[in-house]
Amino acid sequence: MMGMLSNRLASSFLSSYKLCSKAESTLRAGDILQLRRTFTIEDVVEYSRVSSDTNPLHLDTDCAQNAGFEDRLVHGMLVASLFPRIISSHFPGAVYVSQNLQFRQPVYVGDEVVAEVQAMNIRAFKKNHLVTFSTRCLKKDNVLALDGEATAILPSLIKQ
Repeated sequence: MMGMLSNRLASSFLSSYKLCSKAESTLRAGDILQLRRTFTIEDVVEYSRVSSDTNPLHLDTDCAQNAGFEDRLVHGMLVASLFPRIISSHFPGAVYVSQNLQFRQPVYVGDEVVAEVQAMNIRAFKKNHLVTFSTRCLKKDNVLALDGEATAILPSLIKQ
């Protein structure tokens, strides 16, 4: 029963992603890849369960509002998980090496966000490619929710 529920959750979670960029051949500096996503309370509850982050700001509307927020917050690291998702969906076998983040504005349950990674520096690394990406996540009206920089090792620069 638990396996079936987990499979359904995984299927639902993955099907809620919408990749926004078109496959175009070879990655070049300046290329931007995007992903649009709306986080649900089910996403937040599942992430809370897996991460053991049960801060009531994520789960209790009254608590979040009493703390000065509009509604329950999506975990910042859950939002940031969109960046490796973008990279791995276009470059299967990619290894995420590092990520730094600045959390600028809260993302609330039900907010639609657009996450994007922009290739900034590409260099040969052994038989692979070491790529530095600028990362950012925008909310409605292009409000910057979080930004940073990521580094990944890509087995190929050919976009899938």
